[in-house]
Amino acid sequence: MVFATPLTRAWLRIVTLVVAFVLAGPAAARDAAPTGSHLHFAIGDTRTERPARTSPGLMLMGGSDWVKPAFQWFSRQAGNGNIVILRASGKDDLQKRWYEDIGGVASVQTIVFNDRTAAADPRVLDVVAKADGIFIAGGDQSRYIRYWKGTPLNRLLDEHVRNGKPLGGTSAGLAILGHASYGALDGRSLISPHALADPLGASVTLDSGFLDLPFLDDVVTDTHFFERNRFGRLITFLVRARHEGRIADPLGIGVDENTMLCIEADGRARVFSADNGHAWFIRLPRTMPPLRTGVALDLDGIRIIAAGSASHIHMRPLSISPPALETTASVHDGVLEFDPALPFPLPTPTSDPP
Repeated sequence: MVFATPLTRAWLRIVTLVVAFVLAGPAAARDAAPTGSHLHFAIGDTRTERPARTSPGLMLMGGSDWVKPAFQWFSRQAGNGNIVILRASGKDDLQKRWYEDIGGVASVQTIVFNDRTAAADPRVLDVVAKADGIFIAGGDQSRYIRYWKGTPLNRLLDEHVRNGKPLGGTSAGLAILGHASYGALDGRSLISPHALADPLGASVTLDSGFLDLPFLDDVVTDTHFFERNRFGRLITFLVRARHEGRIADPLGIGVDENTMLCIEADGRARVFSADNGHAWFIRLPRTMPPLRTGVALDLDGIRIIAAGSASHIHMRPLSISPPALETTASVHDGVLEFDPALPFPLPTPTSDPP
């Protein structure tokens, strides 16, 4: 009889683990060791060549639940290849859902950023540079601005789009896609009444000079739009962006929850929604009165058009046919009114996460 020594048993455990890893193969989900600056997760075979060519595309998701046909569209734009999810909180739940429930892609990887140094880490940059499609998750957009703006990762994101590959984002990941974006840099979530009460207030934290994306170079985006009644705050963002010279004639795009606006390379776009949600397009009048700190907004002639799943949209010049609804709005002493009124009651604005 042969007795295994403690050393022999230790070696047997190591060999068993190695064999199990090899047998699991590249399709098994894998966690890279945390580095402190980031976490890296992967599922599928990241070494697989993409089956088809990539095509440009932008997916603007308002937050909450996914709409499968929109993600299938994004996967096709990515050549059914390798998807990379970027986030600054959470773990690998989104990649599992994409790979297992949406399907149709070679692999999905997730990088979770814990600080700014990861945006210059060669390992991170290598993963991002090889991505066929990049999706920015929700969370806190102030982290994305603080961690990514002006970094090698920032330049790679623009390069990814210039190379004809799709980019998307949900919630906070959508908030940073516009030329000017609400950064939530004061750590709070601005609600419409507070924004309209003081458009030049310190809580209206706009940022710009981050991403350079086609069809969004004059856009300010907002998320969870109807559900959190963010009409007033998006109007405020547009007013502030024009006042500060960030965008001469800004276009606001607010996307409802469970809803995606998907933009093709030629500017054609469509809305995907699980519950009749909309993408809302807002334009300011040509002129507006001067703003003063601490003084509520007064403004007439704001145009609002909603696009639904039956609408045909072209981004440049903007056309929506047929619109799901169309109205004008005015703000008097910080109070927003619609004419004609919206055909459904607006929720009370909430101070949910940005």
